[in-house]
Amino acid sequence: MTAVVLSVEHGVGDRVSAGDEVIVLESMKMEIPIVAEADGVVAQVLVSAGTTVNARDLLAVIDRD
Repeated sequence: MTAVVLSVEHGVGDRVSAGDEVIVLESMKMEIPIVAEADGVVAQVLVSAGTTVNARDLLAVIDRD
C-alpha cells in the first residue's frame, strides 16, 4: 500500500517512549500513526512531510535504551 507522510513528530536526538507517535502517514484519506515500539532515541529520520512511501519502507531508526 502506498501512503504519504503527513508529519514527522520527532527528530534525530529526540527521546521517545514505547507508543509515542513518531510519524503520521495518510493513505486512502485515513491517518495512520507510526509509533515507537520501544523506549529509545531517534537516530535517523529517513522521510519528510510529503514523501510518498510504500509498505516495508524504512521510515526512521530508533536506538533502544
